Amino acid sequence: MPLKKCYTECSYSCLGGIIVVRNFLSNLMMGRYGPDHLNVAMIVVSLVLNLFNAIINFAPLSYVSILILVLAFFRMLSRNIQRRRAENDRFIRYWWPVRTKIKRGWANVKYRKTHRFVKCPDCANTLRVPKGRGRLQITCPKCGERFFKKT
Repeated sequence: MPLKKCYTECSYSCLGGIIVVRNFLSNLMMGRYGPDHLNVAMIVVSLVLNLFNAIINFAPLSYVSILILVLAFFRMLSRNIQRRRAENDRFIRYWWPVRTKIKRGWANVKYRKTHRFVKCPDCANTLRVPKGRGRLQITCPKCGERFFKKT
């Protein structure tokens, strides 16, 4: 039996259910806040607590994990966009410096064999320079300061 062509999208009737679900979800999320950085962090914390609970089997930890997950979905489906945005902005204000340090530390580990990281004496910007090139004149792209460092 040949598949019928669906006229709403260039797909076949077996994918019609997927289109219906996608339209339902699209209509459901209209006017709602949706996911953001804080929601993702809350879901990750909930999953970590669930994994930790599976190891130590402490029942209140499971309830806290479920509560955090419910709050994350509440935030996602909320229609009070201004309040959710303010919450996310407060979270980002504290999380972004931590995230930056983690990413910078990971870059230090990743490139430790081929590069060296130096700070600009003027603006304290971290610069990556190749290792083993002797004494180099380095120009900071942020402030234009020129200085010498041994790599």
